[in-house]
Amino acid sequence: MGEKKYFVLMEGGDDTSQVFASRQPRGAALKAATRGHTNIRLRERGTKRVHVFSGWVDTVPKPANGPAWLPDKIKKANVKKVGIEHL
Repeated sequence: MGEKKYFVLMEGGDDTSQVFASRQPRGAALKAATRGHTNIRLRERGTKRVHVFSGWVDTVPKPANGPAWLPDKIKKANVKKVGIEHL
């Protein structure tokens, strides 16, 4: 099993207090997009890499196999990788 990596959300070139844990940067970016971030820059802890994503949230109908308590429309996060920057 792969180890979890920790990604620190950056804003304006500085780290924020928000840290997302995921095996891959895309998983962390999806979590950030769910919280409403659109220009996502994630610094991978322990490395000099910054993963850059653009994110957005769509409102979609709930899946056919969704539980009864789920509302008819749900928010679904999407991200697109823009690139990697090196510090």
